Amino acid sequence: MTDDPRGAPSHADDDRYRDDGVLKKKPYKKELKRLRTELVKLQHWLRDEGVPVCVVFEGRDAAGKGGVIKRITKRLNPRIVRVVALDKPTEREQGQWYFQRYVEHLPTAGEMALFDRSWYNRAGVERVMGFCTDEEYERFLETCPTFERLLVDSGMVLLKYWFSISDAEQERRFERRNEDPRRRWKLSPMDLEARTQWEAYSRAKDRMFEATDTEFAPWYVVDADVKRHARLNCISHLLSQFDYEDRTPGPIELPPRPERGDYERPQIEDQRWVPAKFGTLPTDDERS
Repeated sequence: MTDDPRGAPSHADDDRYRDDGVLKKKPYKKELKRLRTELVKLQHWLRDEGVPVCVVFEGRDAAGKGGVIKRITKRLNPRIVRVVALDKPTEREQGQWYFQRYVEHLPTAGEMALFDRSWYNRAGVERVMGFCTDEEYERFLETCPTFERLLVDSGMVLLKYWFSISDAEQERRFERRNEDPRRRWKLSPMDLEARTQWEAYSRAKDRMFEATDTEFAPWYVVDADVKRHARLNCISHLLSQFDYEDRTPGPIELPPRPERGDYERPQIEDQRWVPAKFGTLPTDDERS
């Protein structure tokens, strides 16, 4: 394997990759399955050790943040690993200290909270779309590192991921959403407005990094132009941030079921069953 000028490995001689450099579906699924097994191990370790973890996912619209979050959480316990995706602030929340409504959703000991967008709304969409004043914006950039320092000093693990996507790839994903009725709900008026504000979002992101990319809470940038690669790379990096051990419980020895008593289940015709458009309904004998 040779290296390209940017230092990334070339996959020309790796049969796991397609001719266009994208990981094939089968090896992608295999690696994702392996990573999910590791996420389960991490989940048990976090609970045992009482470690609170906050993971922030930011990036442009259609960059794939939600897709990565879904792949992380699919096999995990939602009582331990939960997603925080807040709607626009209510009138009452608008009058609060800016970070207040996010604090309410921070993880406690042994939990991991995945923020699908976060307090960084102020540095991105609110700044570009004019939803905050210049004073509010500058105050956020000044105080955000202090806020995050308090979180880290309290023992919380704070990870921040920025999903970087090219203009052309974002436009391709927008077009795909528009063409597919199942995805069209993802195209909000805000997304359409963002298409005309590419440079403004770029400037806002650069300023945000200058102010909030700190040693104690750094930004990690994920190349998100290829969804499969972004998902595997992000999950792998997340796992690498913890020196965890496998605390997965072993199989449980199920006790024998007690002998059946004199209970008789109701007759099928006495209940409202969902019509069996697929398969057939059981008979009373099969349910005995």
